[in-house]
Amino acid sequence: MQRQEAGHSAVIPLRHRTLSGVLLAAHLLLVGWLTLRPLDVPWTPAANLTPLEGIRAALAAGPLEAVRQIGEGVALLAPLGVLLPLISGRVELSPLAAWSSLARTAAAGALVSVGIGMLQTAVPGRVVDIDSLLLNTAGVVLAHVAVVPALRARKRRSQVLSQGATPRITRVGLGPWTDVLSAVQREY
Repeated sequence: MQRQEAGHSAVIPLRHRTLSGVLLAAHLLLVGWLTLRPLDVPWTPAANLTPLEGIRAALAAGPLEAVRQIGEGVALLAPLGVLLPLISGRVELSPLAAWSSLARTAAAGALVSVGIGMLQTAVPGRVVDIDSLLLNTAGVVLAHVAVVPALRARKRRSQVLSQGATPRITRVGLGPWTDVLSAVQREY
């Protein structure tokens, strides 16, 4: 059963939202395992707190290394850009609400990335990198912009098709009681 909300004529079914929540939890567990397990390295570089310094270094290392490092940073949290809006379940949004959804999703992605960075300070072999925060947030935004509007449009189209055309009711003449009611009103 789909609930009706003010300003929203339809929402994503609960089973899809639940599946999105399960996928989100599984993805966050995988991200935690990838980013928070200790590394056995002989030395660790200093923390990168200067924005875009690590990206410049990756670009200087060559195009393949740049694509690998930047791609890893963008792809790490990109699924959040799709899964978080699916959990909210809204299908039809005004343009202002769509921008608000993008802003909330980007903020959530940035907060998850900051949380990972803060937790990495306690893990041996891991260091904080401000560029990972920037790339992770950019990945969340890019995934949201690339996928969510198309998913919402597809869902709206499928709901319109499943509902069918608006039913037409033929006009009916006056009911048999109208003569009685009009006679009663004339008496008063």
